[in-house]
Amino acid sequence: PGARVHTTGILVKEAADELDLPHEFTRRVHGVRLYGPSLKHLDLFAPGYYFLTTETAGLLNWLGDEARRAGAHVQCSTPFTGAARKDGHIQIGGLDLKTRYLIGADGARSKVARCFGLGRNEQFLVGLEAEYEGDLELDARFLHCFIDSKLAPGYLGWAAPGPKYAQIGLATNMSSAPDLKAFTEKTSGLFRYHDATVVERRSGRIPCGGTVDPIGAEGVALVGDAAGLVSPMTGGGIRLAFRSGRRAAQLVSDHLLDAGPSPAAVLSQEYPRFGLKKLLRKGLDLAPPNWLVDAALSAPGMTRLARQVYFHKRGSPGMSWASFQDRIRAMETSATALAPDDGKSRRT
Repeated sequence: PGARVHTTGILVKEAADELDLPHEFTRRVHGVRLYGPSLKHLDLFAPGYYFLTTETAGLLNWLGDEARRAGAHVQCSTPFTGAARKDGHIQIGGLDLKTRYLIGADGARSKVARCFGLGRNEQFLVGLEAEYEGDLELDARFLHCFIDSKLAPGYLGWAAPGPKYAQIGLATNMSSAPDLKAFTEKTSGLFRYHDATVVERRSGRIPCGGTVDPIGAEGVALVGDAAGLVSPMTGGGIRLAFRSGRRAAQLVSDHLLDAGPSPAAVLSQEYPRFGLKKLLRKGLDLAPPNWLVDAALSAPGMTRLARQVYFHKRGSPGMSWASFQDRIRAMETSATALAPDDGKSRRT
């Protein structure tokens, strides 16, 4: 399950709240440092809120083990090539496998959606990321986010402190391909790339057109990226993948065991429509000139707006950045003192 990773694996707090994740695969990051094209920046935080960077391959393998422990049969290296309805079941093409209900959780370019004539994603962001081992002098208090209409039209670049490696990447809309080399050259004065080594590269497509329609048919439903459940504005979809997967499981169980309603019909009513965020996506795709982006970052109220985008309405009001950092340091000291002396480092 951890092979061929196509995601940064960065979890917002709402996604982290969905599952009890092992500490060894995560690192908590409390703030965001938002850079303009000139590399001037804002420091943003919201006490009570955090992000989790992850050792994504390890986390995916753990999730696979949890599925097996719950009774699932996980079969890797078995691509979906097609399916057809037969005698009240769905026969999976090329396999001796049939099912009463099929969930398409197969990503942004879903083959399940194509096979059954369901809605398909048509608008994407394209992301490219490298993991670096070594000292980048990356301030681990922050997710470092870079707005630059030339290097990352329609989205942004990022540098994130991971549990094992630093993650450096950027994503663009379909107007241009991401140029990671140009991004690292621009940020070389901030991060010491020459003192680090690339250990892995990854890429992937991020749906940004909103929920597809239809999301299901008789005996079939889409969840996660396959259903377009990704914020058109921020590109975040892991929380919605967790939530839609769990909800689909509940509805399919009710449908098959207790004559409950069609799962696809219920999901189509519950899935978000992203009306406002789709409008904001159109604005982002216009890629305003960099001088205007820099001016906007300096405008009154920008800090409040940026906090709303990154942290929503979470956080404890009335705490200064200095007080927040003092509290975090005290928490880290306390956690270190309480950790068992087993020779292993512990992230807090």
